Amino acid sequence: MTTVLGLTGGIGSGKSTVSRLLADRGAVVIDADAIVHELQRAGEPVFEAIVEHFGDEVVGPDGELDRPALGTLVFDDAEARARLGRLTHGPVGLEMARRLEAARSTEAALIVLDIPLLFEGRPVGSDAARNAPYDSTALVWVPAAVQVERTVARDACSVEDANRRIDAQLPLDDKREWADFVIDNSGSLEHTAQQVDRLVEALARS
Repeated sequence: MTTVLGLTGGIGSGKSTVSRLLADRGAVVIDADAIVHELQRAGEPVFEAIVEHFGDEVVGPDGELDRPALGTLVFDDAEARARLGRLTHGPVGLEMARRLEAARSTEAALIVLDIPLLFEGRPVGSDAARNAPYDSTALVWVPAAVQVERTVARDACSVEDANRRIDAQLPLDDKREWADFVIDNSGSLEHTAQQVDRLVEALARS
């Protein structure tokens, strides 16, 4: 029997680390961010739509999408973020659904849908949440201060920029209340790995 887990987190939470740990334990991981990057390559319909809406300033010297430039435009503008979402969410959702069906056909025991904005896209109690393609959800959580610290270190940005990016998403403490499982990634890698092991065991029993 195949179990499908929706995995989410937030900027600086270390969700990618947990995703890799799950893959190391045999899970098939379908990464929404990776699909976004694929569909936003030059020449792809999504790329063309983004350039049409946001202009040539979001195209880098290499002809590919200039993600930092696009990020600057959307992080401070809720309507711009919404426009970008409308251009990308549909194609990304279709591709994720295609890959999910392909993974199901292999009879994989655990499939992980790695979706950064899982709760933003499927609010708890909504029809979208009730009809979600996953059986349960897991949140990668860290305290807000750790989110800021890690975002500054990773992106070489200011504390103000880190806070602005984090504020563009729902707070992790809110998401913690909605998730079926929570992985506290504020400690050592060993501690996180132990929690991932317990998660895999719990999912196998369900």
